[in-house]
Amino acid sequence: MPSVEEMQVRETIQTYFDSMFESKADKVHRAFHPNARISGDTPQGFFEMTVAEFASFVEAQPAACDADEIPFLEVLSLNVHGQTAVARVRDDYIGNRYLDTLSFVKTGDRWSIYNKLFHIEGPAGG
Repeated sequence: MPSVEEMQVRETIQTYFDSMFESKADKVHRAFHPNARISGDTPQGFFEMTVAEFASFVEAQPAACDADEIPFLEVLSLNVHGQTAVARVRDDYIGNRYLDTLSFVKTGDRWSIYNKLFHIEGPAGG
């Protein structure tokens, strides 16, 4: 049975995924620590954003939920140690399947993503 801490981190992962699936900037800000960074490799080269930049990017995308797309989120691994955690997740977003490494920090009673490192595995649904 998962610990309370693990369940809280999983809730943050779901909020993160929902932010993209619903194109909701407020959910991006709920899932991420204010100082977090989002980075990864794209066909156009290395990509790096602040949380505010990522929230604006997410909000500018058409909401997948409005297009009746099937949500895809898979938590491959999750390790919680004290006030930190690391998860590997696979998800579909804007036509691609991503492999994300998410690091978390707990501040007060809130878990938030402190770093997102992503890799595009191929087209969504693949």
